[in-house]
Amino acid sequence: MAKFTSDIKLTIIQGYNSKVISQSDYAKQMGVTKAQFQYWLKLYELQGEEGLKNTYTNCSIGFKLDVLNYMVQSGASLMDTAALFKISSYTMVYDWEKKMEVGGVEALEPRQKGRPSMKNESTQQSKQVLAEDSKEALEARIKQLEMENEYFKKVECLSSKQGKITKEDKAQVVYELRHKYPVKALVKLAGIPRSTYYNLVQRMNRPDPDADLKAEIKAIYEEHEGRYGYRRIRDELENRGQNVNHKKVQRLMKEIGLKCIVRMKKYKSYKGTVGKIAPNILDRDFTAAAPNEKWVTDITEFKLFGEKLYVSPVLDLFNGEIITYTIGSRPTYSLVSEMLERALEDLPEEHQLLMHSDQGWHYQMKQYRYTLESRGIVQSMSRKGNCYDNSVMENFFGIMKSEFLYLKEFESVEQFKIELEKYIHYYNTKRIKAKLKMSPAQYRTHFTQAA
Repeated sequence: MAKFTSDIKLTIIQGYNSKVISQSDYAKQMGVTKAQFQYWLKLYELQGEEGLKNTYTNCSIGFKLDVLNYMVQSGASLMDTAALFKISSYTMVYDWEKKMEVGGVEALEPRQKGRPSMKNESTQQSKQVLAEDSKEALEARIKQLEMENEYFKKVECLSSKQGKITKEDKAQVVYELRHKYPVKALVKLAGIPRSTYYNLVQRMNRPDPDADLKAEIKAIYEEHEGRYGYRRIRDELENRGQNVNHKKVQRLMKEIGLKCIVRMKKYKSYKGTVGKIAPNILDRDFTAAAPNEKWVTDITEFKLFGEKLYVSPVLDLFNGEIITYTIGSRPTYSLVSEMLERALEDLPEEHQLLMHSDQGWHYQMKQYRYTLESRGIVQSMSRKGNCYDNSVMENFFGIMKSEFLYLKEFESVEQFKIELEKYIHYYNTKRIKAKLKMSPAQYRTHFTQAA
């Protein structure tokens, strides 16, 4: 194949358009092989124009060892390795690799031009010893890399299954590889002391003292179809004559991968046949041009620790912000009236507010309708039995339960109330809404400043 100058290589590379022609066809047009063209592209990508310049091919034995060592350690391809070290042809690396396999380090020695010089015996022996030492060092390094590669593959497999790696997991991997590699090197790689490793191995070989209890917990969990959390399982164990701390039950459930499946019913405040109090003025137009134009409200039900809790929020459709909310143990009218009173505290005197809800009995109360009318607020109500007419509020309840309720453990109802307040604050001020590209509070501030 003709020798190409760096300028010709650059012209060929810059003339290539992947949208117009394939690499194979373009290389054929340019009179080069596809592999050679791909290598030039790689050189240009990594080294720029400098990488296309022809370089000397007489490399030192140390340089060749560095290249081969890098390729083994990183797992890089011949082409990537050659381009990184700016070697004129990637096939040279292939030749070095084969020579190393057949003749060892000595085979990488550059050929001397002209007649071989006369050397004394001691010089030849020193060179042979040096070559043997280099070969042993390279073989040791390759063995080390093989050990690291195999260890980290097993560790990565465990990590993908359970999310994190413990000392016990590391000891397990070392134990599996102990016949193939020295334990001393393996524990150093794992980052655990040898004494810790042997202690963990002793524990691994012992029978699990909690095996029977785990089986009992799993049986209770399956009997109740995953509805029981660690507290109720603890209570059931106590009923069966086993007094176990709730924290231990929680730990063992985590070890065997059991988690309570919380299923919440939506609270329905609509009861019976009612008259048409207000029309559906909102009509599923869930957009608002400014704050305090359209508000929506509803009530949702939680069941925790054998108690029912009811939450009544009000949401501004302009930015999805929760203006306020109330929480109580009973769905009384005061739950809604207090919510409305809080929400109206910051409502400007000049407004054109529309308040939308479903046909729940709270929103049909004369007191509720009078409060809206007295503040000049237009009332809107969903059609009977049509949850889609208030879908934004339903969507918020779904987000709140999936991001807050189902992901946290609560010690008491009081703690739940505290954590709910924190979540609402987070929802308003920090959680980015995909539609707004910022949090509701940030969007409101941005709008106010722009106005």
